[in-house]
Amino acid sequence: MIRTLPRLLAVLAAVLVTVPIAPAGARAEPTSPTLTWAVQPANQQGPDGRRWVEHTLDPGQVVTERLAVRNFSDRPAVFSLKAADGYLTDKGRFNMLPSSRKSVDGGTWVKIQEKVSVAAKGTTVVPFTITVPRDATPGDHPAGIAATVNSASGTVAVESRVGFRVMMRVSGTVTAALAVKDLAATYHGSWNPFAAGTVRVTYTTTNAGNVAVTGTGRVATGELFGLTGHDAQADVAQQILPGGNRKFDISIGGVRTLGRLRTTVDLTPAVVDGGPTGAEIRPASATVTLWTVPWPQLALVAILVALVFAARTIIRRRKRRLTDLLAQAREEGRAEARESANAGTPKRLRSTVAASPSGASQSVHNGGCGFITRPPRVHRVSASPSIVAADSLPGRDLSYRDVRGGPDRCSRGLTLRATQPNPRGRPPWPARSRRQA
Repeated sequence: MIRTLPRLLAVLAAVLVTVPIAPAGARAEPTSPTLTWAVQPANQQGPDGRRWVEHTLDPGQVVTERLAVRNFSDRPAVFSLKAADGYLTDKGRFNMLPSSRKSVDGGTWVKIQEKVSVAAKGTTVVPFTITVPRDATPGDHPAGIAATVNSASGTVAVESRVGFRVMMRVSGTVTAALAVKDLAATYHGSWNPFAAGTVRVTYTTTNAGNVAVTGTGRVATGELFGLTGHDAQADVAQQILPGGNRKFDISIGGVRTLGRLRTTVDLTPAVVDGGPTGAEIRPASATVTLWTVPWPQLALVAILVALVFAARTIIRRRKRRLTDLLAQAREEGRAEARESANAGTPKRLRSTVAASPSGASQSVHNGGCGFITRPPRVHRVSASPSIVAADSLPGRDLSYRDVRGGPDRCSRGLTLRATQPNPRGRPPWPARSRRQA
């Protein structure tokens, strides 16, 4: 059972790593009988348990390694052996360039024989060499090595390959650096003026150093001209090889903006597996400014301003109407007075007020529309039902108000009576008055 477990794992790896190169939409028929194989790092005796080959080399150094090709099929097979530059897919998986693309970096450093024949249920160990150019730059130079099988069915060609990565790092100054490119921010607001919106931030992170890196990051927004802000984590969890890049799409909620919205991305790289001591770390930062129009808030302000102006207009109209009514009442009073004068009235209003023995009270006619008296002891003046009686202290002016028309309106048929207390206990004697004819 223990001996068969590695063989089962190798079979599973061979099935999962096969890569078709047929045109999109084409479907390749499997060859008959089915061919299953695996490729692993090895020593002279066979697979040595390593998942990939990894070396730190000096410029000009040559290293010999080995791989084992294992055939799990019931028939012998011939495999093509190829090496090419390595890269990481968008999902973070390692892959090597297809045969249709030419390698320019680490893939050109690996030399291996072109073909190998493996018997049914057999294993063949094949040596290969890694030769580092003398002018190689410090840092990581990934490559891949694989055993491939080509098949054809009609017009469809399929290249199936199984291999492993070869990670080569050239000694020298190690630089871990990340760069932020194509930074863009978009604000998605709510039509509710009291609800917050969301900022969507998109950018591309590029490995600008010479070693594979991960990193930590943070995306921050500055709102209301820097008075408030929000942030979100933007860690680079999967490693990025030198020259590689990865796209990020981050959303930040709870953002309230009025005008300018400032968005900043800060990244701090880290060398994969710690790296050598003295590695140079170069953080990256990028900022984009977005101007937004707060339409819901502006609409709310416009509604409030309209309500204020409407209220002021209504109040002014009511005051103007009241003023017009008062002016109309005054004009009607003056018109009645003029009509009385034109009718030939001998005297508009004459009144005589009796006074006490100690002094006489005088009544002054005021153009038919009122009078002013200064009686020394007049306590009350009574009037007809159209006039409201008023009290006056000695020495103060006595006035009256016409209930029907206001203080400036005259009344025809006005009758006034003045009384005063009698010190001898006699009933008060009324003052004579003359009624308008």
